[in-house]
Amino acid sequence: MTLHDVARTAGVSQATASRVLNGSVRNVRQENVDRVLTAAAELDYAPHLSAQAIARGSTNIAALVVSGVDDPYFSSIAAGVTQAAEAAGLIVTMAVADRSPERELQIVGTLRGMRPRVIILTGSRVDGADARDALVEELQAYREAGGSVVLISQHDLPFHTVSIDNYGGARQLARALVGLGYRRFAVVRAGTHLRTSRDRCSGFVEGLREFGFDVDERLVVDAELSRRGGCEAARELVRRGLDGTELVFAVSDVMAIGVMTAFRDAGLVPGRDIAVAGFDDIGPAVDVVPELTSVTVPLQHVGLRAMELALSDDDAPRIVPVATNVVLRASTPPR
Repeated sequence: MTLHDVARTAGVSQATASRVLNGSVRNVRQENVDRVLTAAAELDYAPHLSAQAIARGSTNIAALVVSGVDDPYFSSIAAGVTQAAEAAGLIVTMAVADRSPERELQIVGTLRGMRPRVIILTGSRVDGADARDALVEELQAYREAGGSVVLISQHDLPFHTVSIDNYGGARQLARALVGLGYRRFAVVRAGTHLRTSRDRCSGFVEGLREFGFDVDERLVVDAELSRRGGCEAARELVRRGLDGTELVFAVSDVMAIGVMTAFRDAGLVPGRDIAVAGFDDIGPAVDVVPELTSVTVPLQHVGLRAMELALSDDDAPRIVPVATNVVLRASTPPR
């Protein structure tokens, strides 16, 4: 028998059943207390020790798993998570998966033993059924023990998810750039195995196709999702020949900043000789010259919402959508 069985039999949420069975009944109606205790007795349910520890608050840890620490995307999300955690009296501990499904799985397994109250995973999901199934199994076991799970990513796993509109934001960006007069495009992406990269690239191309434009496959370059990756991709574009390319879209701002650096090294002036656009609208987007056109993702708000979702009493997985907004700046002047 599991905590879920007790909650279902008693007709209450899993969070309520957990509080009752672990003595935290101050905010629980007496009738629900009685129903939970009766259901537990009927089912001969024995609480798991780690679940008791979590529910009684002996752990005040919120665990945040990120893909990297050198990317302002994740540090901005972490700021929001930390703000909400501190308001709830929790301490945030952070682990880095380095965009490795195997490493992410290992981290989650280790965290289960540490018994944090909350686990928040952020970062693009990597395609692969084996990695996905193993991660779901680990997270479900942790949740069955009383923990709370939230993902900041695509909503294709059975957990609370804060979902960023990557596809729609990139499509809106393409429409805006066509409106500025751009017609010939190149794309720098982080491969098709990363869902975020794939969704942003697909959305951008679809936005162009609405106006009868497309991207030559020869001008689509895959690289590491980093500033260095953006540099390498831009050098590759120069090597292949830009052939009148007017604008390069990179699927993240850090890649776009790398693209701009490499173009300067090649004697091209971003915003004058060739336009550049990114995605995320991280802080440095307005520090570079020229300021970078991007798609705003309210990253700190994303972190706040993730923690609020983790601390809610909802048992059924919820999807919290996060809208994006195009911001046009000097890196993409009207043509």
